Amino acid sequence: MADINLKEVTLIVGVVTACYWNSLFCGFVFDDVSAILDNKDLHPSTPLKTLFQNDFWGTPMSEERSHKSYRPLTVLTFRLNYLFSELKPMSYHLLNMIFHAVVSVIFLKVCKLFLDSRSSMIASLLFAVHPIHTEAVTGVVGRAELLSSIFFLAAFLSYTKSKGPDNSIVWTPIALTVFLVAVATLCKEQGITVVGICCVYEVFIAQGYTLPLLCTTAGQFLRGKGSIPFSMLQTLIKLIVLMFSTLLLVVIRVQVIQSQLPVFTRFDNPAAVSPTPTRQLTFNYLLPVNAWLLLNPSELCCDWTMGTIPLIESFLDIRNLATFTFFCFLGALGVFGLRYPGDSSKTVLMALCLMALPFIPASNLFFPVGFVVAERVLYVPSMGFCILVAHGWQRISNKSVLKKLSWICLSMVLFTHALKTLHRNWDWESEYTLFMSALKVNKNNAKLWNNVGHALENEKNFERALKYFLQATHVQPDDIGAHMNVGRTYKNLNRTKEAEESYMMAKSLMPQIIPGKKYAARIAPNHLNVYINLANLIRANESRLEEADQLYRQAISMRPDFKQAYISRCCSLLYAVALEDGSCICIGELLLKMNKPLKAKEAYLKALELDRNNADLWYNLAIVHIELKEPTEALKNFNRALELNPKHKLALFNSAILMQESGEVKLRPEARKRLLSYINEEPQDANGYFNLGMLAMDDKKDSEAEMWMKKAIKLQADFRSALFNLALLYSQTAKELMALPILEELLRYYPDHIKGLILKGDILMNQKKDILGAKKCFEKILEMDPSNVQGKHNLCVVYFEEKDLLKAERCLVETLALAPHEEYIQRHLNIVRDKISSSNIVEQPIFPAGKTSGVEGDKIPTENVKEIRNEPRPTQIINTSDNKSQSKSNKQLGKNTDKETPHKTTKEIKEIEKKRVAALKRLEEIERILNGILSSLFR
Repeated sequence: MADINLKEVTLIVGVVTACYWNSLFCGFVFDDVSAILDNKDLHPSTPLKTLFQNDFWGTPMSEERSHKSYRPLTVLTFRLNYLFSELKPMSYHLLNMIFHAVVSVIFLKVCKLFLDSRSSMIASLLFAVHPIHTEAVTGVVGRAELLSSIFFLAAFLSYTKSKGPDNSIVWTPIALTVFLVAVATLCKEQGITVVGICCVYEVFIAQGYTLPLLCTTAGQFLRGKGSIPFSMLQTLIKLIVLMFSTLLLVVIRVQVIQSQLPVFTRFDNPAAVSPTPTRQLTFNYLLPVNAWLLLNPSELCCDWTMGTIPLIESFLDIRNLATFTFFCFLGALGVFGLRYPGDSSKTVLMALCLMALPFIPASNLFFPVGFVVAERVLYVPSMGFCILVAHGWQRISNKSVLKKLSWICLSMVLFTHALKTLHRNWDWESEYTLFMSALKVNKNNAKLWNNVGHALENEKNFERALKYFLQATHVQPDDIGAHMNVGRTYKNLNRTKEAEESYMMAKSLMPQIIPGKKYAARIAPNHLNVYINLANLIRANESRLEEADQLYRQAISMRPDFKQAYISRCCSLLYAVALEDGSCICIGELLLKMNKPLKAKEAYLKALELDRNNADLWYNLAIVHIELKEPTEALKNFNRALELNPKHKLALFNSAILMQESGEVKLRPEARKRLLSYINEEPQDANGYFNLGMLAMDDKKDSEAEMWMKKAIKLQADFRSALFNLALLYSQTAKELMALPILEELLRYYPDHIKGLILKGDILMNQKKDILGAKKCFEKILEMDPSNVQGKHNLCVVYFEEKDLLKAERCLVETLALAPHEEYIQRHLNIVRDKISSSNIVEQPIFPAGKTSGVEGDKIPTENVKEIRNEPRPTQIINTSDNKSQSKSNKQLGKNTDKETPHKTTKEIKEIEKKRVAALKRLEEIERILNGILSSLFR
């Protein structure tokens, strides 16, 4: 076996880089979303042992919905990516590209076992540039193929060294082979098939047997005419060790999946649930389809399920001819490889083994899988194909007549394949580009129409998404998921009637429950979400809460062991508890909506008994404690959620607000820290900046508060609370004229904003001396709220400033009737009456110039007003989701009104009282001066 040199490695790595550099700019698409974005096994907070308890997608192997794909070492590499770059896709794609280069280099070393150096290099280059590999290399989940292939080839290379001098057995390479097989299998299941390749290599390559020779030797032994040769005995021993090790791995693997095959539906693999002979004819036809993709990868598709390849239901189907031709060609090559001695036959035999054996687990011939055709599973079989092509090219190029033509054809194939790969990578840039490229190849797959709709839905383009979802229902009328997607999109478009009709259609397609019989239908778990989505839709109507609850019960009765299919990804275990306990059927949010917070609390506590590492459950429990007026317990649960997931956005935000509203000064630094973390995660949410501004106002950091408020307004120009509080901040810091344009902007969006009108009137009266403008503000307040004491009183002050004393007196009498216990109104009324009685003194003002009177004295009491924005803050129970996009409640932390903050600290109350006392003292001083003036005049 020739070694590889640096030039060969450099060429291969350079070619791989040239073909896949643009994959670095692709995102997470298709299966990457489940395997990477939604997989909590990647997070450092998840214990490492969990990787060995869950499947590739992060689902416990014990659950029925588990895919049973056990690949913990692959997930471990994802976790390492996450450790260094979290969810930045470039590092994931870079590592995939590196792994592909490594596989190509190791494959070159394998090729040199059967081909000369030139042909080996050609086979390796063909493998490096083949477009069929884009799904395995550019799709991040394809790393399972790449990692498994590395150990697959390493195991085979190790086994080739197990033959010592005089045909003796070298056990160290065999032990290493068994270890590497186990590692390859922990990367992806097909890794175990290398054992079969090692067996074929041992018998037909290392020992040099042919099929006729084996038959002759076996016949002589059975007839008693000879004994088994020593070399054959050595071979048998090695094969027995290999097979025993393989059997042990298979037993362990079966134990891991708990002796259960994954559940697939007719939508995933229609032929798998078809009767004989449709099933057999279709599955056999898929073999030439896969072979054609290797031979002509011009039309590639990311998803071949549903109606992509119509079923073959008759022996007269013309496509059976392709199946027959394929098996004839394969049989001819097999006979050539097994029957005849020589290097050529050995090369063909090993190429066939590399093509066929690794493909067996995905062939559907022995057990059904969850796909019809998957390009990524052709990653290893393409190695055999490349060896076969390179060997054929070698034979042709040796003929002088065809030498130039063979080089021209080879160069064209390498060049066009490289270009195709480079172009195909861009298809994986985003979900939209990927699924649109697939629709160009196949328009009969409803899943593709659905996935394009999902991509548009993620961009909030609901109108276009609806068109694709509706097309999916036309392509596959019985597709439950498509009708659910239509319903959800109608809901997003606020067309609730059509949404309910679509959900009802999807529900009607579900297998019906037969009373007295156990429900055991094989359906896609996410299809059960139709009950949840429909329940979520109708529970918006308070009169239909019980109907919604009944839908939840129906979902539970259908699949009680499948918890997470019924609820959102956050509250998955709640329904299981509901089933076992019987007293708690609804999810926590519904219980809260039905005014049953104690039951909701009980439900979440029971759910946490089963899954204490679910940050969303702790978050929801905190919201329940807020409903129960238990802020201390709520904060503890928020903190627990953040321990499990330090970037839990809702927990960061709402725990900060809870700390802020507690009034405890010592909690403010932590509240600020959490709000800063929140805006780092949600930089486009104005709420975070606004609440940082409120914290700064609490800490008397006026310039910082101004900065945060301006950022909030920049993100959301009509942010009512930010506009008002910024104006309020200016008025409190002697920048009243800067507050006026802010108030104008506020009143442009919200012309009925009473506090804004009061503050504006105060500034116009006190700073601008614009009595007419102030009067308009106060009159508008009284138009909207005739009983507004502050607006009424300040209008009385305007009348006084206009020197209409009688009108001011009548106004104050009316104001006093509205608030008979307010002493300052009576006091001002007395002053006006004194002024009327001494009407000959018209030059003296009763109140200090430029001051309007208010609730707390002679100035509008806006100093301690802090408005909380009207719009719902992102404080929500994390609840069930509408299949694709999460549904969120608008339950708020605290009260979002225009009133003063309901919970004042002791310090704030004392400050208010001090200001009130000071105001009263000023009024007493005014009264004393006026009385002195009146006394001197009437003396």
